[in-house]
Amino acid sequence: MPRTAVSPPSVLASPVPRAADSDRRRTSASVVLRSVLEHGPVARSTIARLTGLSPASVTDYCARFAELGLVRESAEPRRAGGVGRPHVPVDLDVSRFVVGGVHIAVPYTTVALLDLRGRVLAERRLPHEDTEPSRVLARAASGLAALLAGAPGGRPLGIGVAVGGWVDRQEGTVVDHPLLGWREVAVRERLTALTGLPVRVDGHARALVDGERLFGRARGSRSLLHLFAGNVVDAAFATHDEVHHGPRSQAGAIAHLPLPGGTERCDCGRTGCLQAELSERTLCRRARAAGVVDGVNPMRVVAAAAAGDERAAALLVHRARLTGRAAGLLLDVLNPETVVVTEVGVIHRADCLTALREEVGPLRAAAVLPTSFPDSVLAVAGGSVVLDALYRDPLTLSPELN
Repeated sequence: MPRTAVSPPSVLASPVPRAADSDRRRTSASVVLRSVLEHGPVARSTIARLTGLSPASVTDYCARFAELGLVRESAEPRRAGGVGRPHVPVDLDVSRFVVGGVHIAVPYTTVALLDLRGRVLAERRLPHEDTEPSRVLARAASGLAALLAGAPGGRPLGIGVAVGGWVDRQEGTVVDHPLLGWREVAVRERLTALTGLPVRVDGHARALVDGERLFGRARGSRSLLHLFAGNVVDAAFATHDEVHHGPRSQAGAIAHLPLPGGTERCDCGRTGCLQAELSERTLCRRARAAGVVDGVNPMRVVAAAAAGDERAAALLVHRARLTGRAAGLLLDVLNPETVVVTEVGVIHRADCLTALREEVGPLRAAAVLPTSFPDSVLAVAGGSVVLDALYRDPLTLSPELN
């Protein structure tokens, strides 16, 4: 890439066993930096109170983070109660580093730059000329290079890649993505070779759980379910700040769960599978059959509904109701405190969110939320893969970053 790549932070490498004292230091460092993320600008004494760590430990961690360029002292000292020695709050330093986010969808790839608060600084959508893996990843690398060239103030810490289908997080591999035609694609290895930057890869539903935990409205939930309904339909579940991955990261594969009342024939040969019923491909096919729009872009259906087309609105509300049934099934099994749904109608239309919640039922409707990132959900998915790694283990950032 046409940038000087920083030394790869080892926080982005595959997890390795550590001694108990190292685990404690990593956990303590993580909770301190998360406290700055959630409460900054914040006094060190407040961090100590929130985390239960000693003031001396908090001061030491904040000094280490400042050396790494992750935090800075706030410009305005604060005096507790107006008396005594003023506190100098600390906050995230969002001026020094950026992360790259890549989301690979069926029709296009999204590339983006994000700051340490998960805010999208720049974003570009790259339509697929074809879905051959080497060409898709090469275009993603070039797209990121162009974004970095236009953002001279931020040094790249690494790249996060979010993809649908079966993604092996440990290996950085897309094991199986039938709609892309990918099997055993070594995304991490290939994109690292193209960019010179460390790369993390995960499924997009799990990535968005991480985004919601860190930056979204679901922050603080003791258990969180995310349901993603795009061309690919999948889910992810987290309890006590830990996302469940399962053997070879196959957890969340719900595409072929049966949906009561489903009528769509699935590629697997059965009728009523979740992905066959909820896929954006199905929505667009129904919209074409109804004479609403041409093409395969679901946003055209949303636009038609916004322009007053009642047929388009009915299609979106119907899909939202089916999504609500799917959410209800998962609620019955997992009983999470919070459910976040990423679905195009629910994101853009109040009647779709209402329909979704009606299907879930009145006792649980308040627990169901639309995504916190309606304008940048795919960019945030990619960036959250690498930002989650940063906030889990911040002190393994290389001192050479300075």
